[in-house]
Amino acid sequence: MHLSIRHETLYRYTQAQAYSIEQLHLTPRGEAQQHVLSWKISTPGHCSSYTDAYGNFSHMLTVNEAHDAVRILVEGVVATTALHGGRLQGADSLSPLIFTVPTHLTQPTPMLADVAGHCLPPPGARIGTADLMKLASHIHGAVTYRSGATDVFSTAGDAMILGAGVCQDHAHIFLACCHARGVPARYVSGYIDPESTGHAASHAWVDAWVEDEDFSGWISIDVTHNRLMTQSYCRLAIGRDYESAAPVRGMRRGGGGETMSVEALIVPVQ
Repeated sequence: MHLSIRHETLYRYTQAQAYSIEQLHLTPRGEAQQHVLSWKISTPGHCSSYTDAYGNFSHMLTVNEAHDAVRILVEGVVATTALHGGRLQGADSLSPLIFTVPTHLTQPTPMLADVAGHCLPPPGARIGTADLMKLASHIHGAVTYRSGATDVFSTAGDAMILGAGVCQDHAHIFLACCHARGVPARYVSGYIDPESTGHAASHAWVDAWVEDEDFSGWISIDVTHNRLMTQSYCRLAIGRDYESAAPVRGMRRGGGGETMSVEALIVPVQ
């Protein structure tokens, strides 16, 4: 499948800013199941590229002159291939063990540890795809998708108590439950062909390590839609949580208020 992607992020300020800096994870990862056919990033200021600690192709954007808006636009076409059972192929330079360490956003709480205990085998037992899909299904049923219910500072525990959140919260809850059982799991940011789901085309999901009888490695799970990743997904970045894999994250120097608008359009093409 070919996915045509256009993603615009626009910050507007009520008064001029002296300085802005943004970390961008807006270029698709080079992986076995996806290949970039064309890609362009347009920004103001100075934009320098680098590869971060997780192997994500990243940019650091700085705007050093007075400005009342920052517009970041990426667009291109990515070729994706079908996966068998959500299984990711190809070599991974990072040990899965680095994704067993909780962060502030994915710290297991007693409630989350109880969910893990209900859905996953006991510590030391082999964790298979069916076990992880049972966990995803439980979270999908327990935490309603509701835009605006949480924000980027909400933890997995917060969203679980609230019983509502967005894809970012579903991912954090899943990661926290996996951490409670010592299962390697990581956050994924990217895009999805929204089809008729009504959910945003900019999306977040998870990778988790499985030990199936015929496969040992990463599988990719979309908790929000309670399904395995398919060729309708484009992967931008991986990390321990939202903070390390967010498409756009930064800070500014200057007063006044800020508004942010995001438009993402993902269309399958022949």
